[in-house]
Amino acid sequence: MKNTIFKGMATAIVTPMTADGIDYEALGRFIDFQIENGINAIVVMGTTGENATIEPADQKEVIRFTVEKVAKRVPVIAGTGTNNTAHVLHNTRNACEVGADAILVVTPYYNKATQNGLVEHFTAVADASTVPVILYNVPSRTGCNLQPKTVARLAEHPNIVGLKEAAGNMAQMVELMRLCGDKLDIYSGEDALTVPMMAMGGAGTISVLSNVVPKASVAMTDACLAGDYATAARMQCDLLPLIDALFSEVNPIPAKAAVSAMGFGEEHLRLPLTPMEDATRANLYEQMRKQGVEV
Repeated sequence: MKNTIFKGMATAIVTPMTADGIDYEALGRFIDFQIENGINAIVVMGTTGENATIEPADQKEVIRFTVEKVAKRVPVIAGTGTNNTAHVLHNTRNACEVGADAILVVTPYYNKATQNGLVEHFTAVADASTVPVILYNVPSRTGCNLQPKTVARLAEHPNIVGLKEAAGNMAQMVELMRLCGDKLDIYSGEDALTVPMMAMGGAGTISVLSNVVPKASVAMTDACLAGDYATAARMQCDLLPLIDALFSEVNPIPAKAAVSAMGFGEEHLRLPLTPMEDATRANLYEQMRKQGVEV
C-alpha cells in the first residue's frame, strides 16, 4: 500500500459563515472540538464546506487557517476539485502552498468526462500536486461515475493514494476492492455504509455524521479497525436515524443547521442553499438529542 493519509474517521467539516464572510472564530472552536473528540483527520473545503460558493482566494485562506489551527495534530485534507482542470490545478497549488497534507479531488460535474478523460484529468492533478491525492466519486452529485477499472488505472500513479467512494453501489465497491484494494486506500463517502465498506477492507470514512457526533463516529470505525464488526454494526444501526436526518435535505443544509445548534456559528448558507425546513429540522434535532447532543 502507498502512503496512507489516515485510517478511521475523517470529518468533512462545515464552514461557519456570516453574511460578511467566514466565521474564523467559530471555525477554530469547531476544529478543536473535532480533534478533542478523537477525529482522525479533517477534510476542509469539501462539499460539506460549501466550496462551490466560496471564492478560490477565500478557500485558500480557510485551508491555511485550518492547517495552522490543526497544527499537525491530525492530517488536513483539502478539497480542490471543480469541473475545470485548470481551476483544479490552481486550487491544488494553493492548498499545497499553505500546507495541506493531502488533497481530495471530485470527478468533474456537469460537463463530466469519458473514463479516458477522467484518467487525463486526475493524472494532470496528481502530476502537479506536491502532496498525495485522494480521488472522490459521487455520481449522484456529479452525474459522472468513476468506474473501478478506471480507478485501477489511476492507482498506478504514485501520487494517487486513496479514493472516497460515494456511489452507494455495494457491488461496485466490491469490484473496487478486487481490482485495487491493495493499491490505494478506499474510504466510504456515505455514512450509512461505513461498516459494510470497512468490513470489505475499506480504510475508513470521510464523514458528514462526525460533524455532529465525532466521538461516536470514531468509536464505530475504531471497532471496525479492531475487527469487532458485531459491535460496529450495532453502532451503525443506532446512528442510522441521525444519518438519515442529516441527509433529509441536500448536504450540507442539515449539517450546517446541526452545527449551528451546537453553538458553532450562525446557520448561514450561501445561495442556492437555503435554511432547513421546519419538519426536517424538528426531526434532525430529535435525532441529535437521542444521541446525547444538546440542542
